[in-house]
Amino acid sequence: MNRQSHTCEGGCTCGHVRYQVNSEPLIVHCCHCRGCQKNSGSAFALNALFEADRVKLISGYVEEITVPTPSGVGQIIARCSKCKVAVWSNYNMGGLKERIRFIRVGTLDDPDQLPPDVHIFTGSKQPWVILPKEDRRVDVFYDFKEIWTPESIERLAKIEERAGIKIS
Repeated sequence: MNRQSHTCEGGCTCGHVRYQVNSEPLIVHCCHCRGCQKNSGSAFALNALFEADRVKLISGYVEEITVPTPSGVGQIIARCSKCKVAVWSNYNMGGLKERIRFIRVGTLDDPDQLPPDVHIFTGSKQPWVILPKEDRRVDVFYDFKEIWTPESIERLAKIEERAGIKIS
């Protein structure tokens, strides 16, 4: 999905935490894995991935809580220090823990602007969740070069280069 680069804002339920993103996302995942179901208390998690340096906390404080993941690498969930709403996560996928933020799309002021680019871990999705026929989906995870746009692949390559790692 092509989106224009823009600034968007979001925050928690109580308004204590406010953040701003000055970019289009690398990709938007709708994750149906059991870990996301458990951590969100819902059928899936909808996350927009951004370079961490493009996400600016403009007010409030977040608490970071590490929770286990099925992969064993763990997930750091940033929650409002007052109402405890999760606003983003960082995953330690390939050493990118502090370099990519998984913004919870539902915390954006206008979440309608970021529908999922791909549904992941659909092999464990709830059977009553019906995906639109035209939506991209994979049973588990995907090959970056098949799913990400060329622009997002370039941005990821820069992150990997700065980190001295390769995940794509």
